[in-house]
Amino acid sequence: MNESETRAELIDPALAAAGWGVVPESRIRREFPITQGRLLGQKRRSKPLDADYVLIYKNEKLGIIEAKARHKYYTDGVGQAKDYAERLQVRFTYSTNGDQIYSIDMETGAEGDVASFPTPDELWERTFTKPTTVKEQIITDWRKQFHTIPFEDRGGTWQPRYYQENAINNTLDAVAKGKDRILLTLATGTGKTAISFQIAWKLFQSRWNLSAQTDDYHPRMPRILFLADRNILADQAFNAFNAFEDDALVRIRPSEIKKKGRVPKNGSIFFTIFQTFMSGPNDTAYFGEYPQDFFDFIIIDECHRGGANDESSWRAIMEYFSPAVQLGLTATPRRDVNGDTYNYFGDPVYIYSLKEGINDGFLTPFRLKEFDTTIDTYQFTEDDEVISGEIDVDREYTEADFNAIIEIKEREEYRVKLFMDLINQNQKTLVFCATQIHAAAIRDLINQYSDSTNPNYCHRVTADDGGIGEQHLRDFQDNEKNIPTVLTTSKKLSTGVDAPEVRNIVLLREVKSMVEFKQIIGRGTRLFDGKEFFTIYDFVKAHKHFKDPEWDGEPIEPEPTQPRPPKKPCSSCGMQPCICVKEPEAPCYECGNDPCVCDKPSRKIIKVKLGDHKVRALDSMVKTSFYSPDGKPISAAEFVKQLFGDIPSLFKNEEELRKIWSLPDTRRKLIEELSERGYTTAQLEDLKEVIHGQDSDLYDVLSYIAYQKELIPRLNRAERAKVYLTSYSPEQQEFLNFVLEQYVASGVDELDDAKLGELLILKYHAIADAKSKLGDIPSIRNAFINFQGYLYGGLATKNWTLS
Repeated sequence: MNESETRAELIDPALAAAGWGVVPESRIRREFPITQGRLLGQKRRSKPLDADYVLIYKNEKLGIIEAKARHKYYTDGVGQAKDYAERLQVRFTYSTNGDQIYSIDMETGAEGDVASFPTPDELWERTFTKPTTVKEQIITDWRKQFHTIPFEDRGGTWQPRYYQENAINNTLDAVAKGKDRILLTLATGTGKTAISFQIAWKLFQSRWNLSAQTDDYHPRMPRILFLADRNILADQAFNAFNAFEDDALVRIRPSEIKKKGRVPKNGSIFFTIFQTFMSGPNDTAYFGEYPQDFFDFIIIDECHRGGANDESSWRAIMEYFSPAVQLGLTATPRRDVNGDTYNYFGDPVYIYSLKEGINDGFLTPFRLKEFDTTIDTYQFTEDDEVISGEIDVDREYTEADFNAIIEIKEREEYRVKLFMDLINQNQKTLVFCATQIHAAAIRDLINQYSDSTNPNYCHRVTADDGGIGEQHLRDFQDNEKNIPTVLTTSKKLSTGVDAPEVRNIVLLREVKSMVEFKQIIGRGTRLFDGKEFFTIYDFVKAHKHFKDPEWDGEPIEPEPTQPRPPKKPCSSCGMQPCICVKEPEAPCYECGNDPCVCDKPSRKIIKVKLGDHKVRALDSMVKTSFYSPDGKPISAAEFVKQLFGDIPSLFKNEEELRKIWSLPDTRRKLIEELSERGYTTAQLEDLKEVIHGQDSDLYDVLSYIAYQKELIPRLNRAERAKVYLTSYSPEQQEFLNFVLEQYVASGVDELDDAKLGELLILKYHAIADAKSKLGDIPSIRNAFINFQGYLYGGLATKNWTLS
């Protein structure tokens, strides 16, 4: 029996005998999708992961089964069974060939043969211990209640990805257990807003509230607050929660509060930003107008941005509403820069990293281009002209100084020309600049050097741009619009911008924080149709973060801190925590930064005009790195070395490579195997540029790396093959010549047998016309495939047997 027959004739009846799909509330999900498969380029993905069987009872996933054909060893599927169980957070998993069953308990590590599959009730009892106390019973009841309520699937158009379901379930389990501070660590682009919505939906539909674990529980609708630090994030969440009734949703805005003279209290799901809650009349804060136990559940978006810091004014809001269960959402597990967040919320109940998202196919991979230029640093010489300010002739100005205390227009102009020549100017691009003034200067240069004639091609979006900047951002985020195409910014767009079309991220300012670096990279990771990777153009050595051990790693324990003494009530408002409005520090009037980055506060920014010969001598070097499945970019040299080491397991010698490459089906299998090992087509195309083989066949690239053969341009290879055309009829020669033209223009993909129909229509406009000139389809296909043997070395013979 093959695997399909084994399932149908042996495994399915065994599951039915155990009651699966028979006992009420029990279900079997076959071919349960887990991952989508990593993006490989050319509209291809690596093989997705699917569990053969998932056993569900009372809306809980209780077991996984990995099936193998009857003739295979029954534990061949153990590795897959354990992997799937870990991903889906299922305790019991099985491997079977239909005759024998191997059982694994992921919690205790116990494993061994079993005579049959357990019944739904048996597996339920093994998974969940029976409550022995009133508290345990309350936890069990709420857990069951949360799981009984289905996800809001938006009319069947939305299903949770496995990690989203884990995040939702782990959060609700923590709520059921009475945990009041909860943290989720999820990479940018993985759907934190959707996860928040589903958590709120289940809490709302179950009528959970703060009295849920007390004797005087009242089944009223909960009051939930979504708290962000930017209007665009609060607005995005408000729009994403539209499955709730309109009268349940409340967007808290200062203008509405002033208009009505009070904070809104009629509603269930409230959305606002910290700044709104901190503002108020007569040096008081609006959030103080709510009772401290008004909200049952609070979601703090991007909670790592200072909200949990003891010195932060945002902390006052969270401490004021301390009775509420508080859920923090963050995109980074790094603890040395956001230790306060972890101290406040505790360990995350679930973590899903950028590396996992890319390898699972839920996020877009990236490639990295590093720039070294002759103007990365600057020291004054007499042929340069100081336009304003006081130059320090002995100082070497570095990246941190540029556009903060010194400006050199020619330097910025050169950098803009470099990346504008490299990017596809029709693709949406974000450019990160040192200051708001720098972002304006770069915007102007981009518009001057772009090919576009549209005056709105590039806009700046910073704090100073106000409402018009927000409109530019909304237009940029709209997938139906292609203008503006480029946005420049300083800090504002480093997080919270949901723009799936972004394909280029340009770094023209230092990024010292790993947290911010991850946020910036996250601007490009969202999936979009036809987007197979995005590119980071790094002018500021930010790529060093990829080499940091903490990049995409597991959380590290924060340094222990001494407990702070309890705070006294505020002398102004008499509250603890204080609810006074705290005005932010004013930025430096010289450089516009907070904190000030001026060398000397009294010194005006230095503007320098480079000497003519320096401008003419400006030069640069670009280094391309490749994304590897371990989550870090590797250099071209490392990529080649790794590929060279893997080649012997793919083909034994040059002759075998030639034979494999000469037939479309074996060539396709080799390309797929290369992709599965991490050598995607997009990466191999990039590699062509590195070894100066842009016009060569991928076959020649592999031959060059493995056997040091010369790189032959496709045009030369096609010309050499034409001597064998005499073996074909004049009509066949004409068609094969046409095929060679397509191959030279577009590459080896034109030789895939799946392209034959397209080529015939392109040449003859109709299949019937092609057949009238070339004969029947088997004869055409035979000539099409057979000639490829000549193309790759004259190996074709007329007596080939074609599959």
